[in-house]
Amino acid sequence: MQDSPVVAIVIGSQTDWETMRHAADTLDNLGVRHEVRIISAHRTPARMIAYVEPARERGLKVIIAAAGGAAALPGAIAALTPLPVLGVPMHGWAVQGMDALLSMAQMPAGIPVGTLAIGKPGAINAALLAAAILALDDADVAAALDRFRAEQADAVPETPSDAG
Repeated sequence: MQDSPVVAIVIGSQTDWETMRHAADTLDNLGVRHEVRIISAHRTPARMIAYVEPARERGLKVIIAAAGGAAALPGAIAALTPLPVLGVPMHGWAVQGMDALLSMAQMPAGIPVGTLAIGKPGAINAALLAAAILALDDADVAAALDRFRAEQADAVPETPSDAG
């Protein structure tokens, strides 16, 4: 069980992977074990139920779910599990992801989805938030997150350079 994933990244379609690979890369950099699955709330609902219902028993602790358009996937997953679900809205063709953002943010009371920013920033922040949740009980993840934050702070210069 030690090598089993603790975070799931669930994407609604293959096209979401271009964005969500940034979540996977961030988790890799932090040493957080994860897995990625393609599950559509609308096209593969039986696959979603079969994957999500036993998720906690398999050792998953956080689920990151990405979707665009109606963005039903994060909410449907949240309805099936008590695990924290972090939603990442994908850029859409019609309204640039605002439809997905609002769908995730307007969940009914009792079915929470922690909704992040649209696209790549949301993917990275979802991974960082998942790591922060895990860090509450995992000293290794806490140390990796502390290193990440220190490196991020060190990368910011105190004074501007002469870009002239």
